[in-house]
Order: sequence, then structure tokens, then C-alpha cells
Amino acid sequence: MDVHLRDLRYFAAIAEELSVTRAAERLFVSQPALSKQLRSLERRLGCVLFDRVPGGVALTRQGAALLPVARELLTRWDAGYETVRAAASAGTLVVGMQTAVGRGLQREALRRFRAAMPGWEVSLRLVGWDDPSAGLSDAGSDVAFLWLPAPPGLATRVLVTERVHVVLPADHRLAGQDEIPFAALRDEPFIALPPAAGRLRDFWLALHARDTVPAIGCTASSPEEVFEAVAGGLGVVLVAEGNAELYQRPGLVHRPVPDLPPSELAIAWRDGDTRPWVAAFLDAMADHV
Repeated sequence: MDVHLRDLRYFAAIAEELSVTRAAERLFVSQPALSKQLRSLERRLGCVLFDRVPGGVALTRQGAALLPVARELLTRWDAGYETVRAAASAGTLVVGMQTAVGRGLQREALRRFRAAMPGWEVSLRLVGWDDPSAGLSDAGSDVAFLWLPAPPGLATRVLVTERVHVVLPADHRLAGQDEIPFAALRDEPFIALPPAAGRLRDFWLALHARDTVPAIGCTASSPEEVFEAVAGGLGVVLVAEGNAELYQRPGLVHRPVPDLPPSELAIAWRDGDTRPWVAAFLDAMADHV
């Protein structure tokens, strides 16, 4: 019987948090998805690993026996993975992102990175907003371009600060205004990021500027879904000024919302990650700060 390392990582997180909810937040996955993976692991093992108790879960006798084994396997795998990567004279740097970056940020940085790390390739990885770390939390990305606020456990460096715009259909009642105060938008249905996006979802719904719960016209997991939803009349959406330009669509317009705080695009990496290829990319981005 084979068990995936991801299942052991999920099991260990639940065991350490003694709460499926807190473990899901730590892992940046939804609670139903985490519960499903746990049930799958229990079926494979043929035993129950946790008992439900008030306020969370508790390890069963079988779960307590598995925990040190799972921790040892995960530690050995993580160490082995880094040893293999470090032994290679060349490799691939994976750069996560959730939207197109643009803004002249990538080309010169990639040139400088390749000069500093000869033989290394760069892979660009597009990640949905249901993972607000853009692949950093599961080590699928080495660095990532993220819109702040970022999830905990990540270090960030702000690259660009931009005004917030609202994107709306060209025939919308507010489209003729040069600027649109947020008060005029409060009752509009909004396109929202998935709940798993956490604080990032809250920022783009402007919860900090509201005293009521926003109306959600649609939930979208990618930029394409967002702008299709706006074009379909399902709601309006707040975006960074640069993204409004990058994702222009026929029939849509964007206007500044002057009374909202600006948005920040950052380069992010796992806190404490000192691997040389990560440091080389951060150095290559230094002139953009």
C-alpha cells in the first residue's frame, strides 16, 4: 500500500493543530478538501486517526503511532529534496504568479538571474487564487509575484504600488464618471475571489471600507473568470491600475476609486529560505524596488 507524502503532510498538520479548520488555514486548502484527504488516508490505512472532541480533534492510538513516522518521513524527504537540488549544477527556478505581471518587471530580472546562475532555467507557474501563496506553501514555487496582503510564513518585498480601479461594463450607470468614490459602489454586486484566498479576498472586496456585508455576484478563481463575469453583468470588480490595463476587454471600462488605499505587488518567498537560486532571483529583482 502506497501513501502520498501530501497525505502525510496533511495528517501531520492536523495532528499539530488538533483542528481541521486551523490545519486547513495553515496549509492554504479548504476545510472540505482537507477532510476528504484525511478520510482517504484512513481508508487506506484501515483505521481512524482522529476522534472528534469539543473544540477540535484528538489523536487515536493509531494516529499517535503514525505521527512520529510521518514526521520522520517528511523531514527526510525535505532534506533529500534540498540535497538533490543543491547537488545539481543547474536546475529550474519556478516562479509562481496569479495574474500577468507585466510592468517591465520580468525581462531584465530573468536576464540577470541567468547571468548569475548559468545553466538554470526559469519556469513560470500560473496558480489560481484558491492558493494565495501562488505555490509557495506546498514548495511548488520557489518565488512568487503576489498581491498583498500575503499569507503568513512568507517574506515579501514590495515592487509596485498602484491605485485601485473598478472595472465595470461600458453601459454601467457609473461608467461616464472620471473617478468613482467607493460609496457609489457599496451596493453593487462584486466579483469575489474564492474564500480560500483569505485576506486577499477581503482586500479586493474592500471590507476595510465597509460597514455591511458586500453583495457577491460571482466567485472567480482566475483573471479570465473575473473579467468574463464582469462582461456578463454579474458584478463589478476592484483591480490594481496596472492590471486594469493588462486585462482590457471590449465592452469594459475601468475608473480609479480615489478613496481606497493603494494596492501593492510584491515578490515573495518562504520565510527563512536561503537557497542560492532564490537569493539570486531576489538580487536580480533588487533594482525594481
